[in-house]
Amino acid sequence: MKVLLLEDVKGQGKKGELVKVSDGYAKNYLIPRKLAKEATDAVMNELKAKEASRLHKIEVERAEAKALADKIAAQSVVIRQQAGAGGKFYGSVTAKEISEELKKQFDIDLDKRKIIVNEPIKTFGKYELDVKYYPDVTGKLYLIVTEKE
Repeated sequence: MKVLLLEDVKGQGKKGELVKVSDGYAKNYLIPRKLAKEATDAVMNELKAKEASRLHKIEVERAEAKALADKIAAQSVVIRQQAGAGGKFYGSVTAKEISEELKKQFDIDLDKRKIIVNEPIKTFGKYELDVKYYPDVTGKLYLIVTEKE
């Protein structure tokens, strides 16, 4: 008998998988404990609809991430920093500060964890940072660090 697993079942499969099990196992164990339900046409159609919905949601999120990447790549974030002797900062420019400036200057919400700062930014200049918007959508963020007046 084919059943759709509603929960992870050790030795059978993960939630949402369609597996073939013996009739007795399905009727006496899986179905009464609400671990699975019989794979009827209605259940299969529901599964296909959920999968289509999930794929559509992923596609919409990917499109939004690409649009955000294009919007941010067209901008340059300017951060004014105070420096000591020799042009060295007292601290460094962090992803949190970059995210806050992006919000303040362009009204764009970007999570600080998505901004990848490979090396600490401790001097004035122009920087090109990588931003991971979505698992397969990355982009560039241009940062200009100038002296505070």
